[in-house]
Amino acid sequence: MVIKTNVTEMFGIKHPIVAAPMGPFYTTELTIAVSEAGGMGVLSHTNLFGKDSLTELQKNMEYVVEHTDKPFGFNIRTGRMQLDAKVICQKIPRFILKNPKIKEQCLYALTSAGSSKLIKTKAWDALKESGSNIKHFHVAPALWLADKCVASNVDGMVITGGEGGGHQSYEKISTLVLLQQVKQKYPDFPIIACGGFATGEGVAAALAMGAGAVAMGSRFIASKESEFHETYKNIVPPAQAQDTVLVTGFLGPIRLWKNKYSIHHGLVASKEEKMAEEKEMSLEDLIEDGKHYEMTYHGNIEDGAVLLGQSIGVIPSIERVPDIIDDVIKVAEKRLKAGEAMVV
Repeated sequence: MVIKTNVTEMFGIKHPIVAAPMGPFYTTELTIAVSEAGGMGVLSHTNLFGKDSLTELQKNMEYVVEHTDKPFGFNIRTGRMQLDAKVICQKIPRFILKNPKIKEQCLYALTSAGSSKLIKTKAWDALKESGSNIKHFHVAPALWLADKCVASNVDGMVITGGEGGGHQSYEKISTLVLLQQVKQKYPDFPIIACGGFATGEGVAAALAMGAGAVAMGSRFIASKESEFHETYKNIVPPAQAQDTVLVTGFLGPIRLWKNKYSIHHGLVASKEEKMAEEKEMSLEDLIEDGKHYEMTYHGNIEDGAVLLGQSIGVIPSIERVPDIIDDVIKVAEKRLKAGEAMVV
């Protein structure tokens, strides 16, 4: 059995499973594993240890196509505080255009945490006009942001609710409600649901509501192939859903695991309040904040920023990516068939 949706058809992937973007951490091996298992692996926007994010993304793309012939994607955070975003949006399409194998396999460009328009450069237009099948999705964590995505002519949206790990909106709307809002307003638009998904039951629910795929972050962090430190991974199986908290992050609200670092962060109430805070921040403040992500990468889970979503409460173990996807799809198929049997 195969679950066929508008998203699996768009990308030519076997399963409606996408890896959520998880920058600033490396997800190169994870990207290969997810794509090889029939999903859509996604390279993160990585700029740890002062490395150039454009160079890292280019190297990661080259590495991926050396190790799989399956489709994959990449993420660019386009927030106003992400100073490297504009350069990446201008140069990555040119890089893809010059590399035939990458051009053939790189089919998913995901922008997030900022403007969906930043990637719409002359280089992007040239890539599209060259015959590339790449599609541009943008993360929309609120209905008004979904409106902006549609107005900017994206190919699809990742609808993510407040349950998810990482960057969130100020509205704090759950995935369940937000997905309904977006599907009511844009019933035929390609949608990937994200935020709180880690099981076949969750995937079945999202697909039944009209999503074409589900993106999972925390579930793939707790995989054997992911590059995340073992101490980071080992947080997940014993964790409960209430073990995360929304705090003020680099680009806005962010969901983190509760530890010494996160419990001493407040949560700004609005975009205006966040922008006011940004005006007071120095370069040293930004560098200091970045160090906490580097701490996490090295396994310091008490003082580091540990991005995890509420779905950690339904992840019982660390497994291989193929086994995770196989189990999720089998359960999703079972639930979807049971749902169909209810209609008489």
